[in-house]
Amino acid sequence: MKWTNDRSDNVDDRRGSGGGGMLVGGGLGTIIIAAIVFFLGGDPSAILNSGASSGPQTEQRDLTQEELGIREFVRMLTKENEKTWANVFSQNGIQFHPAKVVLFESATSSGCGTAQSEMGPFYCPNDETIYMDMSFFNELQSKFGAKVGQFTVAYVLGHEYGHHIQNLLGTLGKIDQLRQSGRYSETDMNRVSVANELQADFYAGVWAKQTDSREKILEPGDIQEAMSAAAAVGDDNIQKRAQGYVNQESFTHGSSAQREEWFMKGYNTGDIRQGDTFDALLK
Repeated sequence: MKWTNDRSDNVDDRRGSGGGGMLVGGGLGTIIIAAIVFFLGGDPSAILNSGASSGPQTEQRDLTQEELGIREFVRMLTKENEKTWANVFSQNGIQFHPAKVVLFESATSSGCGTAQSEMGPFYCPNDETIYMDMSFFNELQSKFGAKVGQFTVAYVLGHEYGHHIQNLLGTLGKIDQLRQSGRYSETDMNRVSVANELQADFYAGVWAKQTDSREKILEPGDIQEAMSAAAAVGDDNIQKRAQGYVNQESFTHGSSAQREEWFMKGYNTGDIRQGDTFDALLK
């Protein structure tokens, strides 16, 4: 992946700052469930607020040169998300404002409760912020079989920024209203969750297409990296690895094939109007 020269000021790097915060109680089982259920999106507040206990404090330290390089890479990706989505919104007559991105290690506070690394990256609509512990990408490769490279990070951030786009367009608010109404079964809400996550994958594809058209960022193998990550975090792949079988009714993010399909639809069309996953899944 080719880097551009622009950097965003909306990245807050909390690594090495000490502190840590509260860790969710319930032991390793709860942590694993949280990582699976909220992997690459979703609202973490239910588990985050389900009971917490004081966690270990991390020591203050200087960031390594590699970590400083990661910060610059995330700042570049964030800026390219900002530029692309500002253009898309402007073309469609919609007002845009950027999300914030927080880099942390172990745990930190968020508008949705305590963020911790075991939960994977997520977007919090309460403070319009994406939270990422970069050690997640080691887990993505070692535990879920993804081929990890720079564009894997771009895909994940693009997916989370997709949730910010949904928030700006009112999609997340409508989903929350459905959830709070109590009129829908768990299976129905799981299908809504799948549509929500697949749309974020679609938006990540739109971002990749639009940004490459403007900046020529893509290199051979980049899209394949995104496909590998999308397949790795499909519900069927995660369930097979975790429990040895697949229960489609419990899907919350979509199958590996669905996640690849919707990312590629976003990438091939580059058109935000083609991403109605809710109509496709909820007929």
